[in-house]
Amino acid sequence: FQAEDGIRDVERSRGLGDVYKRQSMKIINIKEVPMKKVTMEDMKNTFKQVPISKKDGAPLFCFRVFTIKPGGHTPYHKHPFEHVNYIIKGHGYLKDKNGKKRPLEKGDFALVQPNEYHQYGNSSKRTDFVIICAVNKKYE
Repeated sequence: FQAEDGIRDVERSRGLGDVYKRQSMKIINIKEVPMKKVTMEDMKNTFKQVPISKKDGAPLFCFRVFTIKPGGHTPYHKHPFEHVNYIIKGHGYLKDKNGKKRPLEKGDFALVQPNEYHQYGNSSKRTDFVIICAVNKKYE
């Protein structure tokens, strides 16, 4: 669908109509996003930032950045949605459903399927382990 201003309207061309709120693009540096300690059972030395979320008008996904300090980890858990991760910094692991710690490092991607047990942890004694976690906006 071509709008009157000549810009292609992807939402209408996909047949999605007014499902999405149209907002302008957002550009933000991670240094500008508040970092909050995550407090959950069995969570250790883990902090979260949310640079892109449904509050920004994101139609489908939100992006979260988790910083796991040395010795830290997320809980060993599962949930009914997938998430995609990209490792920004450091060395860590992704514990799978069998309890195996699979190594991760800067530049790696990981996909965790819905209802799959998992845990992220920092393998380093000196540096932070930093990951982007993309999830459907309704689960943020």
